[in-house]
Amino acid sequence: QVQLTESGGGLVQAGGSLELSCTASGTIFTIPGMGWYRQAPGRERELVATINNGGAINYGDAVKGRFTISKDNARNTVYLQMNRLKPEDTAVYICNAYYYTDYKSNGDVAWGQGTLVTVSS
Repeated sequence: QVQLTESGGGLVQAGGSLELSCTASGTIFTIPGMGWYRQAPGRERELVATINNGGAINYGDAVKGRFTISKDNARNTVYLQMNRLKPEDTAVYICNAYYYTDYKSNGDVAWGQGTLVTVSS
């Protein structure tokens, strides 16, 4: 099993910045991809950004040009640098990882507990 530990959430004023991090631990053979999703009260979970080991990146439309995702493969850690934050970015940000526990296993998906980001106007 793989566990994801997120950090970096908090309260920030509109226009400010925050950086989130998420580290995977447990039985890990490889983690081909990691990402961030978010869920605001009363809304469905939405994609923020994903990144794979080859460096391919995908951003949700709402964050393009403001957020940057990066990954440290050696540390099984993904980062999300969030700039020019807006009140509508307020949500629980949830880390996600697609992983293999050994070379014969099927892939599986892990989700973190989430970290709250609140942007005040």
